[in-house]
Amino acid sequence: MPMHRPTRRAVLGAALTVAGTGVLAACSDGGGHGGAHAPGGAQDSGTYVSPGGKEVAAAEKARGSGPVRKVSLTATRTRLDLGGGTTVASWAYGDRLPGREVRVTAGETLDLTLANHLPQPTSMHWHGLALRNDMDGVPGLTQRAIAPGGDFRYRFAVPHPGTYWFHPHSGVQQDRGLYAPLIVEDPKEPLAYDKEWVVVLDDWVDGVDGSTPDAVLKELSGGMGGGGMDHGAHTMSGVEASEAEDPDGGSPSRMMMGARSALLGGDAGDVAYPYYLVNGRVADDPETFRARAGDRIRLRIINAGGDTAFRVALGGHRLTVTHTDGFPVRHAEGDALLLGMGERYDVLVTAGDGVFPLVALAEGKDAAALAVLRTRSGAAPGVSVRPKELDGKLVEAGRLVPDPSVALTERAPDRTIRMRLTGGMADYDWAFDGQPYDAKQRRPVEAGERVRVVFDNGTAMWHPLHLHGHTFALGGNAAGARKDTAIVLPHRSLTVEFDADNPGLWMVHCHNVYHAEAGMMTVLGYRG
Repeated sequence: MPMHRPTRRAVLGAALTVAGTGVLAACSDGGGHGGAHAPGGAQDSGTYVSPGGKEVAAAEKARGSGPVRKVSLTATRTRLDLGGGTTVASWAYGDRLPGREVRVTAGETLDLTLANHLPQPTSMHWHGLALRNDMDGVPGLTQRAIAPGGDFRYRFAVPHPGTYWFHPHSGVQQDRGLYAPLIVEDPKEPLAYDKEWVVVLDDWVDGVDGSTPDAVLKELSGGMGGGGMDHGAHTMSGVEASEAEDPDGGSPSRMMMGARSALLGGDAGDVAYPYYLVNGRVADDPETFRARAGDRIRLRIINAGGDTAFRVALGGHRLTVTHTDGFPVRHAEGDALLLGMGERYDVLVTAGDGVFPLVALAEGKDAAALAVLRTRSGAAPGVSVRPKELDGKLVEAGRLVPDPSVALTERAPDRTIRMRLTGGMADYDWAFDGQPYDAKQRRPVEAGERVRVVFDNGTAMWHPLHLHGHTFALGGNAAGARKDTAIVLPHRSLTVEFDADNPGLWMVHCHNVYHAEAGMMTVLGYRG
């Protein structure tokens, strides 16, 4: 089946690729003109704020300019050691997985230069940050792609503390090794803790038996229509997938069938990954975090996966959730968390005496990632360990209450935008309102508005939806936790609200990287 939907964005990005920095000349007039209205509220009439326009510059100036933190990174082909004797050829930031953590303090200015040593154009998106629009890293929308051999200087104020991360917004590159944590420290940190553990979760396919994310996308894009396959009939394990050759005789089949999860409303995912990782390590050679019994530990948990939700628990411990997607909440206790792709949670735990498994269950996929918390000597847990806490009290995002310092003010919405999630596995035609992504189609908002967005999921699949450049309140009222990524269950609706206080052209998309590339992306555009 032709990859017409992924290719649409790839062709657009390639046509605009240049070496060096700069924003799209095509955006300099603020956007498209004309009177046509697209289905579902998207339209391309009127003039929109340019990513490099005066409104964006004014918003950046209002954030202030603190001390400058300079960083240099290189995106390159490399071999990565996943532990347990497993090495893979992949792409990464340097030679480590995850990439080197970037840590700044809220109020500082980050000045990061990314050099592209890859064979393809790339970019860097700062997931969760309310930053200036021309630094958001979306080729074909906010910047030109960084050509092979070129570089780009990302420079912006970092206003909000929290747990964030960065990755490309170019094709399915995020499902290689191109991701790293971005930790923004609070200069007035209210939490007290002895140690901090950044935990990055991932599902891994790149370089295993010849697989690449692009090959996975090609296979998925063929769909299931007319193929006689029942998506609910059989769960293909990672081993089975690695042994089943695709029809072209190339990389092995990675299509997953029959992955089921009650928490996710049914179908759990499309891709059978051979490995699931914590901080770049396979389960049979896990990372070990050392502490003393009684230490209070802050865990910053990030789901950097491409197609997998993780249910996370620390054996023998209760979790106290303090933040979600970087923003503080009233502390809530539980046994386990569910993270869709792109979501983050900060939790506090008081370390017990012993050796404890931190398990990230690949929800619905009959596999798990593993790390170890150790406060004394003793045998390490086995790869099949499943602590009872995984089936204990789940901390649900929809029940979290924002800390008063970040709660939205009570206010009636000025605008309501409705988006219907459409598509399915038969044709792999994921989209909003049946319209695959087109950078020229914008859903208009006005600066200063309170915007309500209603996501109506008409599909049989769950979707973690991500809004760039803003955080929203869950539940369609000011009392909801502040997030930038949230799960919408199949045949259900999710309502969120945000303040339109960051001008520009901003992506809304499913953070399943394969659904996004198939077309489930759209743009919110501020009117000029």
